[in-house]
Amino acid sequence: MTDSPASSGITAGIDVGGTFTDLVLYDSRAGAVRLAKVPTTLDNQSTGVVGALDAAGADIAALDLIVHGTTTTTNAVLERALCKTGLITTLGFRDVLELGRRTRPQAYGLKGEFRPLIPRDLRLEIPERMDARGEELVALDEAALRHAIEQLKAAGCEALVIHFLHAYANPAHELRAGEIAAEIWPNENITLGHALLSESREFERGVTAAVNASVQPLLRRYVERLADKLTARGYAHDLLVMNGNGGMVSARIVAKEAAKTVMSGPASGVMAAAYTGRRAGIPNLLTYDMGGTSTDVALIRGAEPAVSHEIEIEYAMPIHVPMVDVRTVGAGGGSIARVNAAGLLQVGPESAGSTPGPICYGRGGTQPTISDANLLLGRMNPEKLNAASAQVSLDTIREAFARELGDTLGVSAEDAASAVLKIATAKMADAVRMVSISLGEDPRDFALFAFGGAGPLHASAIARELGVPRVLVPARPGITNALGCVVADLRHDFVNTVNKPLDHCDIAAVHEIFARQIATGTEAIEAEAVEVEEIKVITTVDMQFIGQTHLLRVPLPGPKPTLDELRSLFEAAYFKRFQVELPEIRPALVNVNTSVIGRRPEIDLGLLIDTAERRASLEDARAERRKVWFDGWVETPVYWRDHLPADAALSGPAIIEQMDTTIVLEPGDRATQDADGNIIITLSPQNGGAVA
Repeated sequence: MTDSPASSGITAGIDVGGTFTDLVLYDSRAGAVRLAKVPTTLDNQSTGVVGALDAAGADIAALDLIVHGTTTTTNAVLERALCKTGLITTLGFRDVLELGRRTRPQAYGLKGEFRPLIPRDLRLEIPERMDARGEELVALDEAALRHAIEQLKAAGCEALVIHFLHAYANPAHELRAGEIAAEIWPNENITLGHALLSESREFERGVTAAVNASVQPLLRRYVERLADKLTARGYAHDLLVMNGNGGMVSARIVAKEAAKTVMSGPASGVMAAAYTGRRAGIPNLLTYDMGGTSTDVALIRGAEPAVSHEIEIEYAMPIHVPMVDVRTVGAGGGSIARVNAAGLLQVGPESAGSTPGPICYGRGGTQPTISDANLLLGRMNPEKLNAASAQVSLDTIREAFARELGDTLGVSAEDAASAVLKIATAKMADAVRMVSISLGEDPRDFALFAFGGAGPLHASAIARELGVPRVLVPARPGITNALGCVVADLRHDFVNTVNKPLDHCDIAAVHEIFARQIATGTEAIEAEAVEVEEIKVITTVDMQFIGQTHLLRVPLPGPKPTLDELRSLFEAAYFKRFQVELPEIRPALVNVNTSVIGRRPEIDLGLLIDTAERRASLEDARAERRKVWFDGWVETPVYWRDHLPADAALSGPAIIEQMDTTIVLEPGDRATQDADGNIIITLSPQNGGAVA
């Protein structure tokens, strides 16, 4: 592939999910969009990617840019399907990754287990030591280093981590060790802890480096396979891969910092939400992405997603590189409903998955799920299930709800299904509420952005539970993650540790760090083979009161704050989050952060809707009427979304169906359609919704 700049011509955004690979093909010259949804090829995702391009009728040789969101690293981490990795660290500190923060897998009771990413026999120590000020205490023992590298090679390790104490303060030993390792190690899979994350806290920095090294060979092999297939089909430009921070990076260098692609898929959906909300004039959003096994939620303020440097993927696995702050709850369309030992109805976290899946998939599933409840209550059309292998009768589903739930609870199958949806709604609403509250925001000040295959089914009910006044459903909810790949910007994030009491900080040195971060990020974006319209810089600091453990991210108006400004901004942010003032405790400046963003050209989201399919009136757009359960059966009109007139305005109850999702409009709610084809639902105050 060449490094020639890609113009805003034909761009393909491709997202690989657990079940489907989605594609959005945007041709800015012709003003046209093509979509595709094909089964994911789990054994080799690149086959599904090329298959999606073929399904959309794409001329691969004519494409100007391909942007790809991948689950390769995410799945590897969650499933622990990792490459064999070795660690070389400072003498006496090889157990840092296992000791962690003295927390427990289970908050209550002496149970739970923890397996470090790198087993103890592959964590080796050598003499060397820097202190916290970056001054050498013990020289690097190069002979011991070479011996340790040879030991890990002989043990069959495919990747290497070099992680020395206080390398963030002075990386000289890590840099020299990296030079020696490059001479001996048989491949490029070498991770230096400070190069990936230049901040204090040895545990978090070490785990981040271990994750990076453990997935590096997997990601490298995958992108090379995909790049080779695309090149063989005539693609001549750069392949970009989505990072977890919502930006993109060239496939040529993505494996170097592989840990940054963890959460790539969820990040792309949030970026699409931010972009859609900005164009719709609704910049403050709570995103709600409901899939088959889980629901992802995130917060967007001023059309900028919240980005965190402290994401913990699972217990004792913090990945401290910038990622869109996405929280996950175990409730999806496949979540299983059951009566527990206490006689109470419970929904999730167990899931039927894609195999056998919900009963309605016709693949042998026998346990009632959220999807089955929606189908039984008339909210979904059994003839339009994308994932169904064979049609299952409603009587079969009704019998399962009666047998597994209703008979035990003493209610009808329909009442049991309704209760399942109410519990699922409460569970998902709690997840959305906790995201907003943890970031110091009131959910009532936001709109709910609903996407994913199942998100719009439950969005109005969740918004009502939260007091959120409006719901925004994008034109193509089921392929929003792929759209995120098309609209995502270039982005580079930088973190440098200061870790001093604020009144001991050299503010000129802080300004110098910001200037260096901005220059490095700007150079990186200018070197990318992608057209950008402008470069935006976001500066923040991480601060805490002395003696505290957790950090608070503080946005700055620019890269040259004064010490007094830092103090007042931190105190204001602390009060907003915790509603308490601590004037007697001194603040500390821990990290200096910069995000450099290359804004890409705008695209017309209205092209996602085929205007040729629109009908002249709502009556013409109506596909049928059927009974739908809203605390009882209600005769409800069903519309095909592509047929809705441009100025469509309708009141609930109503069902809006489309290729990739179903929207439920509850009684009394109102829905309109904007120029981009978004459905904007305003909740009815008399039914519990907030006044818009």
